[in-house]
Amino acid sequence: MSKIEIRPATGTYSIRAGGAVLGETSRALELVEDGHDPVIYVPREDLAMAFLDPSPTRTTCPHKGEASYFHISTGSGTIPDGGWSYETPKADVAQIAGHIAFYPDKVTVEQT
Repeated sequence: MSKIEIRPATGTYSIRAGGAVLGETSRALELVEDGHDPVIYVPREDLAMAFLDPSPTRTTCPHKGEASYFHISTGSGTIPDGGWSYETPKADVAQIAGHIAFYPDKVTVEQT
């Protein structure tokens, strides 16, 4: 079984894509899973959700549950499936509910 640790991310994070600022937060969570790079999960309340459009894409993680995806629409175009969320995550990772993570090759999530 994969070991997953979730903790508050330290500092403030800025989230940008396609020339647009999608959000800024000091309430992010860092999820560390064995064999994977750490992932920053951003509370929806700290994102400009008008940029994010639900995608029909779904995937399933045996440890976290079903992920739903978001296309990101900016003035410079649409970034397909740029972010994902676990709407009803498994109990062991329940704290990521209401948060969205982003692919580092599509969206810039950096500590400011």
